[in-house]
Amino acid sequence: MTQEDEARALLAVINHLAERFPDKPRSDIESVVAEEHGNLSGGPIRDYVPILVEHAARNRLTK
Repeated sequence: MTQEDEARALLAVINHLAERFPDKPRSDIESVVAEEHGNLSGGPIRDYVPILVEHAARNRLTK
């Protein structure tokens, strides 16, 4: 996965979470996604990063 592909996938994650959590400000969702993405930034395998970010962000937003 290229950096451009990953960026597009993360934008899709943000959009999906914004639909799923309409009561949460989009800026909060973007911050959570950015933090979770930062937690995974050092890994060499990037293919699953958007899925892992979405899962972690969804868990945080649900709490």
